[in-house]
Amino acid sequence: MDRPALTEALKNEEVVLRAFVGADGRLASIPTKLSKRLVVLNLIAQDFEIGRTYPEAEVSEILARRHPDFAALRRYLVENAFLERHDGMYWRAGGTTDIE
Repeated sequence: MDRPALTEALKNEEVVLRAFVGADGRLASIPTKLSKRLVVLNLIAQDFEIGRTYPEAEVSEILARRHPDFAALRRYLVENAFLERHDGMYWRAGGTTDIE
């Protein structure tokens, strides 16, 4: 399966975020369509500071603020190169940096 480019997926960013993210910042659900999921993952990547490493427990805690299935979010973030993982530590590896 070809992975859509983040820049392509972000063309529908406003519509996707309105559909999946509540006013409180929590996800109503995790999108099943990859292009929509990339938009949501890009938003969530903003919760992590560039250049900082996080232990898995802290990553889970941050993600749980967005959705109860933090393990799925963590896996999707790593699979789609928004976060990288090594020896139980995570750091931000992708996503845009200009979200307000």
